[in-house]
Amino acid sequence: MSHIVQDWEPVVLRKNPASASAAKGGAPAGPKGGSSKLTAAGVDIRKLEADDDDAPMKLPTASLDLRLAIQQARNAKGLSQKDFASKMMVPPKTVQDYESGKAIPNNQLIAKMEKVLGCKLPRASK
Repeated sequence: MSHIVQDWEPVVLRKNPASASAAKGGAPAGPKGGSSKLTAAGVDIRKLEADDDDAPMKLPTASLDLRLAIQQARNAKGLSQKDFASKMMVPPKTVQDYESGKAIPNNQLIAKMEKVLGCKLPRASK
């Protein structure tokens, strides 16, 4: 029977691995004394995080003109939000979102609103 021989070096766990790698000649210390946070291209990650060019784009919401036009036309017809929504066959929450400015404008839905209300509404730009 042969003996099993360990052919790898033991791993030593330390509390602060950044100081251990700096002592061995690993990554250079950053500006605050911690390990450097560089990408493979050599760009500091902290600068990338602070850069807002890649931030998600804010989606357009219903404009003030559209919101007021919907409210005025609906009130002129004597319709509540619930009645207006049922005539368009959409949930009442949709009408609430449009009138409060939370909805993302959909030109097809605006066209449906125009038919029910019998007036022209400002359209969302493409």
